[in-house]
Amino acid sequence: MNYEETLSWIHSISRFGMNQGLERIKTLLSYLGDPQAKLNFLHIGGTNGKGSTAAFAASVLESAGYKVGLYTSPYLVQFTNRMSINGRDIPRKRLVELVERVKPLTEKIASDPDLGQPTEFEVVTALALTYFAQEAPDLVVLEVGLGGRLDATNAVQSLVTVITTVSLEHTHVLGNTREAIAGEKAGIIKEGAPVVTGTNGSVLEVLREKCVEKQVSLYRLGEDFRAAGTANGLSGQEMHYRGLSWDYANLKISLLGSYQVDNAAMALAALELLSAKGYELPEESIRRGLQSTRWPGRMEVIGHLPLVVIDGAHNIEAFKALCTSLSNTFSYRKLVLLLGLLEDKAAEEILVEILPLADEIVFTRPNSPRAAAPETLKVMAQKIISKPVLVREEISDAVELTFSLAGEQDLILIAGSLYLISDVRQLLAGRCPETV
Repeated sequence: MNYEETLSWIHSISRFGMNQGLERIKTLLSYLGDPQAKLNFLHIGGTNGKGSTAAFAASVLESAGYKVGLYTSPYLVQFTNRMSINGRDIPRKRLVELVERVKPLTEKIASDPDLGQPTEFEVVTALALTYFAQEAPDLVVLEVGLGGRLDATNAVQSLVTVITTVSLEHTHVLGNTREAIAGEKAGIIKEGAPVVTGTNGSVLEVLREKCVEKQVSLYRLGEDFRAAGTANGLSGQEMHYRGLSWDYANLKISLLGSYQVDNAAMALAALELLSAKGYELPEESIRRGLQSTRWPGRMEVIGHLPLVVIDGAHNIEAFKALCTSLSNTFSYRKLVLLLGLLEDKAAEEILVEILPLADEIVFTRPNSPRAAAPETLKVMAQKIISKPVLVREEISDAVELTFSLAGEQDLILIAGSLYLISDVRQLLAGRCPETV
């Protein structure tokens, strides 16, 4: 197999759909020699912020001299982004070799009527864990895919667990209330692994009950550890962190958005707990690691004159955080919005939140079979605002139209789906030199 054939096979599994459960992934991992048993994990779940929190933690650990694996999803630029060691993606050749090993095992499991076809995410998780076991990092920072209890990543035992936030998402799978979803996400809580969270209210109580059941400590943002932004600008932010035992002022982070202060704080609290388990993290490494953290596609500035910002916000909580951060971070004459959503998102709520801030509005269709029709979004929008709304089905046409509407003093915001901003980022690589 070559690299293209490898990717084609991986993605072909998606036609079998989503089927949560741990039996298939555990069986596949057992055939592979249980690679997860050879690794130490920081396991990070939640609705929003888990990717950024993972990136902060991995960067600080790397700055302290550790070899760190990072597993995240989805990818923004290319598939190999999903599994990396010290910021370097898995080599394509290694991915091909791993798939050649995993493919017959996957087919063997699929032929078992008691197990059935492993899902794409299960296969990719097995590939990542096998790669990490071969490379023997000091720690793997592992991001949950969907939910937690039945997510493929839940086949591991973690040293520390993080559950960032909990809000309504994937309700057809996880449940119709925040409490039900919290119960699913709390499924990654295990004996011996203390928990860090940014949740509150009834959701927090669900996590507390699970922590009591598993006899582990729970540490909450705003209660057991705190962070406050002290300055922000286009180059980043400064924050003060007062933690479980650490107390650091004037910490610099390069990621924009006031919500990133909370994500950095949760990463630091998790790192404090890891330091109690033997991971030495000097202050200099903490400062350097936070400042050097990169997480593309999250309130990322990729161009100037006009200012161009892309953001992976795709649910209502993420859009609320984005809207708050826009006015706190940027100065601009008018806001030109390019938006594309998936049909399983709370589109009307999102539009109510973001449209009043926009002066010009363009809808397009993300490159996904689950994409919401832009004409449908236009009909919704016209019930919310009286401003003109434009539609371009093709992303490239939508980008050209969006730029034609913006002057040098304006802000172009592109959001609504990681599928959309991934394509836009590649389209703008020549026009916006800051895109990498």
